[in-house]
Amino acid sequence: MTRHGQSRIEAFDLQPGDTLTDKYEVVEKLGAGWEGEVYLVSEITTKIERTAKLFFPHRNVRDKTSKFYAKKLHKLRHCPIVIQYHTQDTIWFDGAPIRFLVSEFVEGELLSQFMKRQPGRRLQPFQAIHLLHALVAGIECIHQAGEYHGDLHIENIIVQRYGLEFELKLLDMFHWGPPTAENRHDDIADVIRLFYDLLGGQRYYANQPDEIKAICCGLKRSLIIKKYRTMTRLRAHLETMEWE
Repeated sequence: MTRHGQSRIEAFDLQPGDTLTDKYEVVEKLGAGWEGEVYLVSEITTKIERTAKLFFPHRNVRDKTSKFYAKKLHKLRHCPIVIQYHTQDTIWFDGAPIRFLVSEFVEGELLSQFMKRQPGRRLQPFQAIHLLHALVAGIECIHQAGEYHGDLHIENIIVQRYGLEFELKLLDMFHWGPPTAENRHDDIADVIRLFYDLLGGQRYYANQPDEIKAICCGLKRSLIIKKYRTMTRLRAHLETMEWE
């Protein structure tokens, strides 16, 4: 690893037993992405498990990215689908100050892993609609708070509980600039695309019930947005739709 200012830090690769400041002990690495790495950590004094996201310095210039996440998570703290933010701190790594955010640790499995356990790695229509409803209702809360998610996909949704109802949590939110109607429309189009993929995608689409096709609108963004101008309208459609 080279010194800060000579090249970018592309990985932290912390090991179990490593400590962050004198407050947290690393349990295991949970994942990595464009902005940094995420670890399961344990509070040294209480043994309470938390999640710590460490930002690569070149992705967090003047702490803009970490501040964005902290403020957004705090603003959305009343939305059940959003992970609860606790605090932030700084460590030094390879001569560079590294900002990290501490949030609640959510038990469950990534939706991508959940799908691998399903027959044919896809959901049946009724189960998919229940998952879609839980996701739509959760993001509706975000939209009503004047925000958006901006990065919905199978790798940043955690399934906490499933059955007749799904309980979900969202990981990572992308910052495409200030909240706009276009950002929220992107979220709507993204949840429809996710729903389509969970059902098996193009391979199975032709044989899906008409009610499913009516939700997907052939994945045509213009039709989706015309039909569901808001996430509230999409939720209402799911709750009142009739099956032949």
